[in-house]
Amino acid sequence: MSRVDSAVDGLLEERCKGVSADDRRLLERWKGRAAIANAKLAYAAFRQKFSADRFATLARAGARVQRPLWASTSTKNPEYPDVYYVDALVGPDTVDTMPPATIVAYKDHGHPENRLEQNMEEANRVLANLADAGVDMDEVTRKLEVDGVASFSASFDALVAVVAARREAALVAERSDSKLGSTARSVTTAVKALDAAHIGERLWKKDPTVWKADDPAAQTEIAARLGWLDVPRAMRGQVDEMNAFAADVRAAGFTHAVLCGMGGSSLAPEVFRKTFGVTNGFLDLAVLDSTDPAAVLAAETRSDPSRTLYIISSKSGGTAEVSAFFHFFWERVARAKGDQAGENFVAITDPGTSLERLATERGFRRVFSNPPDIGGRYSALSYFGLVPAALIGVDLGRLLDRAGRMLAACGPNVPASHNPGLQLGAVMGALAKGKRDKITFVCADKIGSFAAWAEQLIAESTGKEGRGIVPIADEPIGPPRVYGTDRLFAYLRLGARHDRAVATLARAGHPVVTFRLMDAYDLGGEFVRWEIAVAVSGWFLDINPFDQPNVQEAKDHTGRLLAAHGTQGGLPPADDVVAVSSEDLAARVAAHLRGAKPRSYIALNAFVAPTVRRERALTELRGFLRDRLRVATTLGFGPRFLHSTGQLHKGGPANGVFIELTCDDPVDAAIPGEPFTFSVLKAAQGMGDLAALAAHKRRTLHISLGRDVDAGLRLLFAAARHPPAKRAKTSRPRPRTKTRSRRAARRRVGS
Repeated sequence: MSRVDSAVDGLLEERCKGVSADDRRLLERWKGRAAIANAKLAYAAFRQKFSADRFATLARAGARVQRPLWASTSTKNPEYPDVYYVDALVGPDTVDTMPPATIVAYKDHGHPENRLEQNMEEANRVLANLADAGVDMDEVTRKLEVDGVASFSASFDALVAVVAARREAALVAERSDSKLGSTARSVTTAVKALDAAHIGERLWKKDPTVWKADDPAAQTEIAARLGWLDVPRAMRGQVDEMNAFAADVRAAGFTHAVLCGMGGSSLAPEVFRKTFGVTNGFLDLAVLDSTDPAAVLAAETRSDPSRTLYIISSKSGGTAEVSAFFHFFWERVARAKGDQAGENFVAITDPGTSLERLATERGFRRVFSNPPDIGGRYSALSYFGLVPAALIGVDLGRLLDRAGRMLAACGPNVPASHNPGLQLGAVMGALAKGKRDKITFVCADKIGSFAAWAEQLIAESTGKEGRGIVPIADEPIGPPRVYGTDRLFAYLRLGARHDRAVATLARAGHPVVTFRLMDAYDLGGEFVRWEIAVAVSGWFLDINPFDQPNVQEAKDHTGRLLAAHGTQGGLPPADDVVAVSSEDLAARVAAHLRGAKPRSYIALNAFVAPTVRRERALTELRGFLRDRLRVATTLGFGPRFLHSTGQLHKGGPANGVFIELTCDDPVDAAIPGEPFTFSVLKAAQGMGDLAALAAHKRRTLHISLGRDVDAGLRLLFAAARHPPAKRAKTSRPRPRTKTRSRRAARRRVGS
């Protein structure tokens, strides 16, 4: 009803332009009269149809009158009475849909009376005059019908989408469980706060004021980093393209691939490789994110360079480590293939970067231009993660379908109490504010590498402004007594192996959230869940989860050291290094570890080539330190951790106790075009990290493991296990008092 008048009144306004005052007054007389006149004529047609003999026959057989329904009977034009349409449309066999405000108004001052069949001549005259004025009611009602159907269709689709989203949320909830103990009340309060602030809706509207309401510069940066919310759907349309590329390189004879990346560009591919392995006939992928020369040389010798595809992956296009990897491998491939070397290289980067230009100049086989509004740590389901996954034979469609289902479950119309992403964000944020700022991952073996991906996401997103959540990945699980009161446990279950240990932790009062995966492809959904949760936890911590203000510091220190190397012919000597063979190693380690107080964490940062044996040895050391000191432990291989937990180390809470491990490299490798080698680069990165930590007054101990890293680790473990014995207090014999002497004398006499 009101829509008819709004449409006709708008047409009359157009007709009033450029006419005389008398004509304008004449046209304005017909405003607000078309809808009621039209309704009366429609009602008359209704009466005629349902009073005819044909319907009487049907009525005797039980047919019912199909009643006219008057919709949109609230008054849109404030110049008309608030019960204008309701008063005019009272009549037998009709239905009127009214919003609550109109019902209240009509109850107060409405005048019910059968008016539908009154003044029919006037109704006909109104429509005739409108026709004379050039208003085509057939066209008006046709357009309103089309627009109305479209509007109701959109509303229905939205309703179905909400139902589907809440269904997905319910299905996810069936596979999730929270045992929060004494922290449950604070989480309930946090969930309510999310809904009260409309965080779910604002997140999906990409509202940067969610995180920094009073900082325009930060808002600009945040607005340019929210593309990860859309990328799973966008990538769904690129699955055929990526699969075709994988088929192309297989047909070209490639058997292996090396992904050269750091941080966000390397961690998700590593998850896919370790989780899914290599499908028969696809490329055997290795991930290189270490500047240790032994690691670089191992990546070179694992396959024939002429049959190896090198994926140069960098969001900025200028990552120093990735650039060094490229020049190293380009020289090797060029020796074998000459001018055709570009066929063995693929770039994944943002549009317009130096890497994109380099790829064009060198004739790379392919450049994948990633959406630029995605930060590296949020890029798992973009080209950065999916192209390497396609090369090893991961079913991208299946993976993205799981991601899409989680996106729906976390949608803007799902309240926080049922929204898996918002719920987890509330748990993380509320517990971090309540002094449980260590989130410990317990993962099924098959998906264990997911913890390292989540480690970067959490550490780099939340560790800033003196706040943050410390992620604990790959720490051996222990009994409840070895943990302090600063832990939250996240259990990603795929099989029953850890069920008993996790249940024991929950019974002891440690908060535990459990996510039961149907299979490994559910990781697609977990990427989404954790990205949303970490963004939401940033709201609770009042930080910007999309910047990394302290990462550049270590890079700047490294750059200065390398510049000094170029002018002075070597790096400056490192300060206060403890050799693993030093006699006072145990004493130095013990003194350093005394700084690990309750709620601290110990970070082992190892600038050595990562191997299974070394990771096992360092994990054993972590377990020992955790059990002995009841503090959390982390392990990072340099320089990888600089792009992962490095932000947390410098910008997060000042409760870290850092042990940096370096070595004397037994082998080295030149970086073509650079005046320094990989060994020098790695050493400069280690020294740069220590300088950045010192600038933030972090507690650090630098230990050199020597030339034999594995032997050095054994000596370190022995020193940690057997600290020097405390010097016994010396005491002089107590002098006998006169009383004691007399008693002794009496005993002797009595005997």
